[in-house]
Amino acid sequence: MGVDLESLSEAASGALGSLLSTTILYPLDTCKTKYQAEVQAHGQQKYRNLSDVLWEAISTGKFLSLYQGLGTKNLQSFIAQFVYFYGYSYFKRLYLEKSGSKSIGTKANLILAAAAGACTAIVTQPLDTASSRMQTSAFGKSKGLWKTLTEGTLSDAFDGLGISLLLTSNPAIQYTVFDQLKQRLLKQKLKEAGKGSSPVFLSAFTAFLLGAASKSVATFLTYPAIRCKVMIQAADPDDDDRTKKAQPRSRKTVSGVIYAIWRREGILGFFKGLQAQITKTVLSSALLLMIKEKITATTWVLILVIRRYLLLTRGKLKNA
Repeated sequence: MGVDLESLSEAASGALGSLLSTTILYPLDTCKTKYQAEVQAHGQQKYRNLSDVLWEAISTGKFLSLYQGLGTKNLQSFIAQFVYFYGYSYFKRLYLEKSGSKSIGTKANLILAAAAGACTAIVTQPLDTASSRMQTSAFGKSKGLWKTLTEGTLSDAFDGLGISLLLTSNPAIQYTVFDQLKQRLLKQKLKEAGKGSSPVFLSAFTAFLLGAASKSVATFLTYPAIRCKVMIQAADPDDDDRTKKAQPRSRKTVSGVIYAIWRREGILGFFKGLQAQITKTVLSSALLLMIKEKITATTWVLILVIRRYLLLTRGKLKNA
């Protein structure tokens, strides 16, 4: 079976869009993650709101520490989006070919998106865990990727995988909502343009709005699981080399994290940081989808040019 060029184009444009959006919003992501990872203890908490994390970095002269783990996050984000968009696009095309249908229903779309998300979670989980630990480490004390990954066992690198698989429902909901809204808008544009017109694309502003709306719905529905995952993957507080040698890293479980939140913060604790999560993820997803929509056509042209060049080169070698 040859390479699916359309799926490859979708994957490449999605991965590039993710890389740009992740870099632009990374300081906000670090503040959000550190805020989510904290559990109130003895009626007190270090961060009362998201701005407290930012102020700590500024007041201690460690603003650049808001970028700790950026390389790992970008690597994880790039691979994750490439795998997801390739899998999602490929599964859709395969479904249409096998079923003989002309369109994909909502239920089938959710299943295909969840399958692509599950593949993505398994492939990128170690990088996701390492990134969370880097972000939640004390400012200026973040370790490198290799040291972060190798300081525990192999199973430690996959902390939170169960919740990550559960959270495949998040992008599944998001991209299904986005894709359905996008198709309706494009159909309307095609009707207005008439037959024989050139292909139509979403405007940057429209893609931004659709991305924001779809991600808001997905984030609200899955947020309790998102916070539990962050807490499981977070670095231990006041973790340094001395405490590391004296006491191994305590393994966090889903049940333990749920109990800690319930006992110390109550039911509202499961939604602590929801506003910050929505702000960050909506902006990130909206930027990602907006950038992806604008570079998809260019990416497709580049892939066709490269393919043609390779075919010509192969033909010359055969004739030589």
